[in-house]
This record gives sequence, structure tokens and C-alpha cells, in this order.
Amino acid sequence: MGDLVTSNRSANQAEAAKSAFWNRTTSHRKPHTENELMKFGMNLLLWSGEMNEGLIPVMESLKTMGYDGIEVPLYNYDMDYKLWSSRLDDLGLERTAVTIRTAENNPISPDAAIRQLAIDNNRRAIDCVADVGSTMLAGPFHSALGEFTGVGPTSDEWKWGVEVMRATAEHAATRNVTLAIECLNRFENYFLTTHYESARLAREVDHPSCRIMYDTFHANIEEKNVRDTIVDNRDMIAHVHISENDRSTPGTGSIRWEETFAALHEINYDQWLTVESFGLSLPEIAAATKIWRRMYQSEEQLARDALDFMKSSWSSSRPTV
Repeated sequence: MGDLVTSNRSANQAEAAKSAFWNRTTSHRKPHTENELMKFGMNLLLWSGEMNEGLIPVMESLKTMGYDGIEVPLYNYDMDYKLWSSRLDDLGLERTAVTIRTAENNPISPDAAIRQLAIDNNRRAIDCVADVGSTMLAGPFHSALGEFTGVGPTSDEWKWGVEVMRATAEHAATRNVTLAIECLNRFENYFLTTHYESARLAREVDHPSCRIMYDTFHANIEEKNVRDTIVDNRDMIAHVHISENDRSTPGTGSIRWEETFAALHEINYDQWLTVESFGLSLPEIAAATKIWRRMYQSEEQLARDALDFMKSSWSSSRPTV
């Protein structure tokens, strides 16, 4: 279980990894200009749990709408993601990716063999990310989704989480991939429930390839002050999920959008704004995300309205000079 022990990386390796990370994710920390373009993405979980031929017309439509890229669901690590990389290049779509961990490969399990399996699976996911032509892996791969012990995380679980994520980050650096750890609300996990907690974990991992994702859905439940949360963790935020309070069309619910976009402008964020919405098209995903009713006319309508909302909100929230 040597992977679970903190490795002694050389100063040159650490500096090289740090330089690579900042070049691809924080070189953007500069004042916005009028010509600055945000990247707008769409998570494909609205349609499918994995890449398949039926998604080709969907992705063609997303490109025509004006999306810059898609977020690839990574739950099947045995697919030919290099083939999908070529297809996405042909469509002119960039990509990020998302994955999870389960009880079978829980990074904070008391069983060292299960924690090693978590590392192995995280590494496989990272390899798939690189194969599909992406440099961003987001999601709650820090602990098992939907598993609870009846209490909050213990000191041992925290230590194991740091160890597993550090081993994961070291592999991510070799594939030019940035990790964006996603905290989840208290009803979906108990390990990381706020962005302050996910940022604390990333800081203790202390690796330039380990950062966090800001998610508007989870923030709406757990964060008391949207602006402070974003500004206080500006050094850790590498990815953003745009999700309404009921997981339907962004802009139609009660998320504090003005505060959110204003704070992202304040920290000069200009990476991905990726829509994450869920529906009833896939029973297994509907069950996992607790979606029991249809909340939009069609997936195409949701995607189109979401993109219009993001673009107009981002533009209108730009601070005046």
C-alpha cells in the first residue's frame, strides 16, 4: 500500500507540476477585457450516463447552439475515449469530464485495499480524461456517493482522504489533468459538504493539480454567503457547475445568480461555466439525483435556454470601469 504514504517528490518535479497547473488554469487570473470570452459547457448526463452513438446529433445541436464544449460522463473506463476525442474534434467541441466513487472503491474506507482500489480507479479515470482530449476531471471522487455512517468525517477518514487525493493528484500531473473536487450537500455525502471543506482538503493535499469545483446547486443548500465563499476560495476554484435549485433550467429558480456571477467576475474567473441539469430520460440517473417529475419542455429547450441565460447573465454582471 505504498501509494497511500505521502511521497517525497523532488523540488524539480513539484515545481514543474506547479508551473504546468498555473499555465493551464490560473494564467487567467487577470482583469477581464471587453473581448474576453467565457467557455460554456453542457454536462451530457441530461441525456446519457456514457458516450454513445445516440449522442452525436445531441452534440451537433449543442455546437450549433453555441456551446464551446461538453462534459463527458466517466463511469465506464473501458470505452475507446481516443476515438471519442477524434469525434469531438471533428464536431469542434472541447471537453471536461466528471466521475464519482462508490462504496466499492471508497477513498475514505477503513479498508486499505478499498482505498488502494479508489486510487487505481481515480488513475484510470484520469487516463480516460487524457485520452478524450481533456485536461479537467471534476466530481465527488473524494468519497463514496450516497454512503453515510451516521456521523461526520473522522480524523482518520480525513487523513485517508488527503492521502488518496494526493496519490491521485500526482498521477494527474503526469497526464496534464487538473482535478476539480466537488463538495456535495449533506443529503448526498458527509465527507465534504461545503466549498470551504473541499478547499481545505485541496490545500492539505498540497499539490498544484488538485483544486476544487464551485457548484451552484450545492452552494444554494450549504453556503450562507455566496460571495464570500467564492472570494475566500478564489485560489482553489478551477471549474464551475451551473445548476438550478431544482436541477432544471438555470435561471428559472431561486439560485442567487446575481451574487454568483458578480463574485466570479470579482475573482476574474474565466474558465468553464458548465450546465449540470438532470431529467427523467435515464431512470438510473433520475433515481440517483432524486428527480421525480419533468421540469422542462425538452432537453434541447433546457440546453438552449441555459446557454442564453449564462451568456446574458455573465455579460450583464460584468463590473463597469
